[in-house]
Amino acid sequence: MKILRFILYGIAGWCVEIVWTGFGSMLNGDVTLRAWTNMWMFLIYGLAIFLEPIHNNIRHLPIIIRGAIYSALIIIFEYLIGSFLALVLGTCPWHYNNGPFTIQGITRLDYFPYWLVAGLLFEKLHDALLKLTITTEQSSS
Repeated sequence: MKILRFILYGIAGWCVEIVWTGFGSMLNGDVTLRAWTNMWMFLIYGLAIFLEPIHNNIRHLPIIIRGAIYSALIIIFEYLIGSFLALVLGTCPWHYNNGPFTIQGITRLDYFPYWLVAGLLFEKLHDALLKLTITTEQSSS
């Protein structure tokens, strides 16, 4: 079941990124709403599976604290993974060179609130997948 959740997180991340970049195109006057992602992002978004035990351990905390924890972790891992890919591939699949508060063009500190929301949306998806797993296990017994 972990492989399936990894795949679902990867697909969900792709979808959110497509909507996000399409919205950005709209704000920049592109009426075609051009949106994009890349294959690497599927694997990176799939790594959200490692947030599951964190979610289970911080459920009792206030929502804003949980969101801040996710946001900080996402920014840290975005930087680490981006740096690793730049080392291995010679480039990072995403570029924040033109944005404010960038760290080496790999992560943006001003994205903190967006990652906070993304982390809280992850919680909803994680809980839905847990319910699906429980329902599936009960039906097969």
